Amino acid sequence: MATDWHDSLKALLGDQPVEPEQPTPAAQSQAPQERARLDIITERKGRGGKVATIVTGFTVDDNTVAEIAAQLRRKLGTGGSARGGEILIQGNRSADVARALSDMGLKNRII
Repeated sequence: MATDWHDSLKALLGDQPVEPEQPTPAAQSQAPQERARLDIITERKGRGGKVATIVTGFTVDDNTVAEIAAQLRRKLGTGGSARGGEILIQGNRSADVARALSDMGLKNRII
């Protein structure tokens, strides 16, 4: 008589229930960020002729976007904001923003 693999597993582990491993909340919040590619755009429209660098394409919540924006502002020493899932950095800083995002482990491209 053949034994079921469940019986063999119970014999090895005893009566302990085996639960599938659940990813931690931190890993869940990082996974979408790693897969997403962020777009870096420079724009002048509606800003009185001044250039702004905009980062779009985030798939995380607004609080995480605000954290990333704060890190960028500190790293670049410039002003900016995070609204509506986008980050606005003052000035034409697309190359600097791309480098900083890469240092944070985020994929990006300049459009």
